[in-house]
Amino acid sequence: MAAAATTCCRRSAPAALLAVAALLCTTTTGGSAAGAGQPLDVGYYNKTCPAAEEIVRNETAAAVRESPDLAAALLRLHYHDCFVQGCDASVLLDSTPTNTAEKDAMPNGSLRGFDLVARVKDRLERACPATVSCADILALMARDAVALSKGPSWSVGLGRRDGRTSSAGSCGELPPLHGDVNLLVQAFAAKGLDVKDLVVLSGAHTLGKAHCPSYADRLYPSAGCSTADPALDARYADRLRLRCASANNADDDSSSNSTSELDPGSCVTFDTSYYRHVARRRGLLRSDAYLLDHRFTRAYVLQAASGRYDGHFFHDFAVSMAKMASIGVLTGDQGEIRTKCNVVN
Repeated sequence: MAAAATTCCRRSAPAALLAVAALLCTTTTGGSAAGAGQPLDVGYYNKTCPAAEEIVRNETAAAVRESPDLAAALLRLHYHDCFVQGCDASVLLDSTPTNTAEKDAMPNGSLRGFDLVARVKDRLERACPATVSCADILALMARDAVALSKGPSWSVGLGRRDGRTSSAGSCGELPPLHGDVNLLVQAFAAKGLDVKDLVVLSGAHTLGKAHCPSYADRLYPSAGCSTADPALDARYADRLRLRCASANNADDDSSSNSTSELDPGSCVTFDTSYYRHVARRRGLLRSDAYLLDHRFTRAYVLQAASGRYDGHFFHDFAVSMAKMASIGVLTGDQGEIRTKCNVVN
């Protein structure tokens, strides 16, 4: 009976994936990884804009020093861009009178960092007009945000071009709000990511916070379930209830503005403590808890939680982020180089 209750409660509620830092994810297989044009190149701007990476890094560093929690926001922004029609900066485009863009879709309502992207783009336009794409800016800023948070750094292949379309309806490409670990694995596979990428990129939850509505349903009985989520440590749940009055009121201003750290005590430092929380059944989101339901992801969580494999995780995260940054990119003569990231040329 207990097992049946667990299944009922955990399948019926949403699984927010990489919600705030978030999280993050892939190189697509075959030709879609780098579009139909030329491959990405680490030295792409060496001749046309040699200061590009330095400009991005300096602006990102200044912003993260002032607001350390911005690192998680930049990571999440890149993730939400790549999972919806590829890494083409479509998430940055504004809505128009005839079109609702991705940034105004419900899953993207809490995205942040747009002003910083605009500031970086302005600096780059002054240094190298119409040269550096907004899609490349997002990839570089995500890498730098992790490194500035004491995480790994990695070489970023460059040469992405910017898309000309953005639709709120396309946000259905994001991993499902409802589903168990198998559905999450399938959602990642659809983007060319494997189960290892899923558990590794979930480690992005070592940064950032989540708003109450994204986890409140785990704290109280819900339709078809007589108890709160039994996969959540009871003492941890008690502490979380102090921040979320009830699941029914989770959308009230007082609750929706309340946040909890995804990695309590370490939410602005990139490390493996997130996995220790998950191993103790203290993962904040359902997607965190689901990592214990799959043989491979569970084994990875327990290994990372031991504290003896931090270097392995850092390496794995860099590899998976490089894969994610290659999803469905536009290169060559595809797309355009926007002069302002929020509007097409």
